[in-house]
Amino acid sequence: MGAGPHWMPAMARGFRNRCPHCGEGRLFGRFLKVRPDCEACGMEFHHHRADDLPPYLVIFVVGHIVGLGVLESEMRLDLPFWFQMTVWPALALVASLLLLQPTKGAVVGLQYALGMHGFAAIRRAGAGPAGAPAEHETEMRHGGRTDGRNGGSGRP
Repeated sequence: MGAGPHWMPAMARGFRNRCPHCGEGRLFGRFLKVRPDCEACGMEFHHHRADDLPPYLVIFVVGHIVGLGVLESEMRLDLPFWFQMTVWPALALVASLLLLQPTKGAVVGLQYALGMHGFAAIRRAGAGPAGAPAEHETEMRHGGRTDGRNGGSGRP
C-alpha cells in the first residue's frame, strides 16, 4: 500500500464532520456546503466532487429501511392507513436529513484518501497522512530514483 492516507480513517473523519486529513477542523460550513479549507491544518477542500453519490447512498439505505418497515407493518400489524401515511414519510424525511451530511463527509474523505480530483495534486506534492513528506511516493514518481532523473523513460 502507498504512503497515502488509509481510506477508512479518512471516511470516518468525514462522517463525523471533521477534516479527513487531520480530524480536527470542521468539514462543513453550512448543512451541505463543504468549507474551502480546513481551519486547523489548511487542507484545501474546494476541489472535491461529491456530486450525486451521497444522495444516492442515502436513498438506497433509507429506502431499504423504510421499505422493510412498511412491508413488515403491512404483513404483521393492523395499523390504520392514516398512521402509515404519516409515520413512514416522516421517518424517511428525518432519516434522509440526518444521514445526508455524514454521508457526504464520508465521500469527501474517500476522495481525499484515494487522491481523486484535486486531492491528487496534494498527494503528488508529497503530503502524507500527517503532513510529512512521503518519500515512497517521490521515489515512485521518479522511477525509483530520488535524484530527479527518471531512468530514461521520458516521463517525469
